[in-house]
Amino acid sequence: MTSPRSRASDLPGRASAARSIAELDHLVTGCRACPRLVAWRERVAAEKRASFADETYWGRAVPGFGPSTARILVVGLAPAAHGANRTGRMFTGDRSGDFLFAALYRAGLASQPGSVSIDDGLQLAEVRITAPVHCAPPDNKPTPQERDTCRPFLQRDLELVRPRVVVTLGGFGWQTLLSSLQAIGWQIPRPRPVFAHGAEATINHPDGRSLTVLGCYHVSQQNTFTGRLTPPMIDEVLERAKALAELG
Repeated sequence: MTSPRSRASDLPGRASAARSIAELDHLVTGCRACPRLVAWRERVAAEKRASFADETYWGRAVPGFGPSTARILVVGLAPAAHGANRTGRMFTGDRSGDFLFAALYRAGLASQPGSVSIDDGLQLAEVRITAPVHCAPPDNKPTPQERDTCRPFLQRDLELVRPRVVVTLGGFGWQTLLSSLQAIGWQIPRPRPVFAHGAEATINHPDGRSLTVLGCYHVSQQNTFTGRLTPPMIDEVLERAKALAELG
């Protein structure tokens, strides 16, 4: 008889059979496929940061956030240890999320400019946020094996949402996205598109569909506090995404 723990480690392999985003998100939250990530996310949730000592951490894999009909998909890197790993929602409860949601609000894609908890009433319009890796990794650095293990979730997200535009936050998201698209039948141009802030690549599917991938520096404090990524820079990327998605 298969144990619940072993079934939980098999969940990425079942992603392709998910019939809806709700079903996919349910698979994500139950996943225990990567021992190092499971151990780290649960250790962080148990030890906590002193400023959040009275809170109950999520401590599980974090699903995507946003409607299944979104025309724009935003792909980050992985949940933050004391951000999404605490709150249970992508980019919620940390400085990176503050920067991202403020930008989405300015673009008319979010109902409010901040994101502090999973029940704060924030809603997204025509945009969904996900990540190549759904568990918080030590030092914010998932291994290639962890990335590849988690990739079926991103592949199925792409198949179910069918976005017109994908905004990748950083080179990790860019590279994983292209590999994910290729794995589900999309034709990646040659030479292979290279990540840069403001980079733009059109990807075609044999069935006639196409989507545009846009590059944006990650909204990490390392980038936003140093001025490498400024509000006008991300605003320009999001306005381009809206135009390509025909959102006016």
